[in-house]
Amino acid sequence: MTTDTLVQPALPATAPAPTGVRGRVRQLGIDTGYTLTNFPVGVAAFVVVLTGLALGAGLLVIWVGVAVLAATLMAARGFATVERAWLPAVLGRPVPSPAYRVPQGSAVGRLLTPLRDPQTWLDALHALLRFPLAILGFVVTVTMWAGALGGLTYWAWDWALPDASRDPQNYDLLELLGFESTAGRRVVAYVGVGLLFAVLLPLAVRGVALLQAHLARVMLTSRAATQAEIGRLAEGRDAAVAAEAVALRRLERDIHDGPQQRLVRLGMDLSRAQRQLDRDPDAARATLGEAAGLARETLEELRALSRGIAPPVLADRGLAAALAALAARSPVPVDLAVDLPAERLAPVTENTAYFVVSEALANVAKHSDAGICRVALSCSGDRLRVVVEDDGSGGAVLAPGHGLAGLADRLQAVDGTLGVDSPRGGPTRLTADLPCT
Repeated sequence: MTTDTLVQPALPATAPAPTGVRGRVRQLGIDTGYTLTNFPVGVAAFVVVLTGLALGAGLLVIWVGVAVLAATLMAARGFATVERAWLPAVLGRPVPSPAYRVPQGSAVGRLLTPLRDPQTWLDALHALLRFPLAILGFVVTVTMWAGALGGLTYWAWDWALPDASRDPQNYDLLELLGFESTAGRRVVAYVGVGLLFAVLLPLAVRGVALLQAHLARVMLTSRAATQAEIGRLAEGRDAAVAAEAVALRRLERDIHDGPQQRLVRLGMDLSRAQRQLDRDPDAARATLGEAAGLARETLEELRALSRGIAPPVLADRGLAAALAALAARSPVPVDLAVDLPAERLAPVTENTAYFVVSEALANVAKHSDAGICRVALSCSGDRLRVVVEDDGSGGAVLAPGHGLAGLADRLQAVDGTLGVDSPRGGPTRLTADLPCT
């Protein structure tokens, strides 16, 4: 019995999209190299895969075909790897690498692994479908470059061509169009044609390059993109579970260390006052006064805990009002700047942003020795950016086991990110980015 594992998809780095004249010239070079290279690689892939599939299918009756098919699929994977290496540069964005099955177990199981991998079959299908597009791309690219370079340099080699006037069977373009052909007219005409080809060259080459690249993207990376999205959602789910578990443990600890102890003491005071009512009324009144004060303190502490989870003002008046109340209660002075749209954000976004600011201000008060803290919220497109900065001693780190790890998990659960810049000596800048909807 064999087991197969999957190689997790990854996004390779790629250069930013080219801009300006130099960028467009660079992109033209990339597209030209891609379409010209695709032709011999595409021909080789088509011949190898088509021959291997036909031979393997024909030999299946004697089981040799299984080995031939496996070898053919591995060859198709190699051609697909070469194709994927071009895609980031041609498309101008990273593409995910596929999650191939890794063969494990017995020799037979390892041999059969490529046949059980859907991505290798997609690689083989791509090798067959890319062939006509590779021919088209090669023909268009060579034709456009030949027309542009030949026309623009015609003036330099017109003298080397046979004189059409001496051969009645030889006609140039001007004569075919009914015009008198002279050297000057030919140079003007052919240079004009070369200019036209030069203008159309980037568009034509870019078009055939994108046609081939998008076919490769759909067949060679779309399944990997789906797997990467599933992995990202699974990580978000795990982060949400971890964040909720941490929040529940902290809430349980805070209740146990605070209100629960006060309530135990309150119960003891009330029992003592009950015993004192008959023999010492004055002492009973004093004990009841202490119990009333303790009840008020407990109520305030419970209210503080509830505000840390989801204060009523957040649900009633929105994020801006809740943050203003939070800043007013902070022991460190807070400079609050909120730039939010008129309509309310999604509840999960408001709760997460409030939690981030609340935890950040709590950390500032406990650990930073800061004199002032600045909080800024702004929406740009469909993303909400939260920045909390203080002038404290710095040294905050985003690492497992530290307090900021819970914030990172909370943000990851809603497809958000957390960044921390906190050199020794300060200042500390915490940046959270999360979706507005």
